[in-house]
Amino acid sequence: MPTPSDHPPKPQAGFSAAEWLRAWLPARMRVNRREQLRVVVGATLGILVTAWLSRSLAWDGAQAWPWLIAPMGASAVLVFGVPASPLAQPWAVVGGNTLSALVGVACVRWVGSPEWAAALAVGLAIGLMFALRCLHPPGGASALLVALTGVSDPWFALDPVLLNSLLLMVVGVAYNTATRRQYPHPQLPPLQAPARDHEADAVEADLNAVLTRYNQVLDISRDDLKALLEDTQLSAYQRKLANLRCRDIMSTHLITVRHLTPLGQAWSLFRQHHVKALPVVNADGGIVGIVTPADFMRAAEAQDEGGFESRWRLLRKWASAERPSPHETVGQIMTRQVRVASVDRHLAELIPLFGSSGHHHIPIIGAGERLVGMVTQSDVVAALSQSSKPDK
Repeated sequence: MPTPSDHPPKPQAGFSAAEWLRAWLPARMRVNRREQLRVVVGATLGILVTAWLSRSLAWDGAQAWPWLIAPMGASAVLVFGVPASPLAQPWAVVGGNTLSALVGVACVRWVGSPEWAAALAVGLAIGLMFALRCLHPPGGASALLVALTGVSDPWFALDPVLLNSLLLMVVGVAYNTATRRQYPHPQLPPLQAPARDHEADAVEADLNAVLTRYNQVLDISRDDLKALLEDTQLSAYQRKLANLRCRDIMSTHLITVRHLTPLGQAWSLFRQHHVKALPVVNADGGIVGIVTPADFMRAAEAQDEGGFESRWRLLRKWASAERPSPHETVGQIMTRQVRVASVDRHLAELIPLFGSSGHHHIPIIGAGERLVGMVTQSDVVAALSQSSKPDK
């Protein structure tokens, strides 16, 4: 039985009259005035240089022909306006225009009716551009121009069509590069693809499957589409991360000790609960310190009188739950300066503490400065992983 994924997506049915009318309205341009000016200046220079050089280089036999053809105006829109488009790449500009002109010449020679010649010229030109991977909308105009003007000399495809296309493409390369727009824009994967993990390979496969089902020509390269999707996902990730607060990820099942808790009992809690830090609280639940295995090691070194064996005996004494010493308490070895955070603090503000200051555990306090939770590096990693997943 076929599944929904076996069929291409269908347009939404049942448009209202208002929605149908709204579909005729132009979309808002999502480029700023500076980019618009860059395109206008580039197209002007492109046509100016192409026209001047084409007129200067025109051969004597071509005086009856125009030294600049009208489809170059449409090519200029693509080359300077959307230089990343697959339809605007150098091979599309040169190959699409020139081959389409040759198709138009062939139709003029072999098809008697001008109507049929015009129609076949456009249709066959599109088919040829598909086959040779040089689809270029102005190519259809080049084929139609040749068919309507009745040009039967193949030289017309070389001068002015090929000459115009080459000159415009060269100006496009120079201008786009000078204005920091990559042109030609890569359309194929790199020769040495970077190593990817299984998740990245799965994303690649999913994108390929969706594009195959969509089965329409897109005016954007596959890699650019992938980059846009990744940037969108990153923005969503940053938005979700910015909204996360300590209360959303903190651990609330806390193992705490008091100032007078014997060291042996505290050490036993480390082993029993597999925790790496024990908050030290007072009678009101406020935090007064924190103790970690590192504090035990420092205390053992401070009491060292006989080298390694002496320290080992001291640690074993603390680990002996049967003989806790009431004279050796957590308050004697705990770290008193504790970095804390409130339950309402944003998680993004804590990440630098874990990354650069060496903190592994940050106690979280609530109303009345009472200890209410603990954020660990594991909690942060889990939250980051969850935030990177797409919204359901």
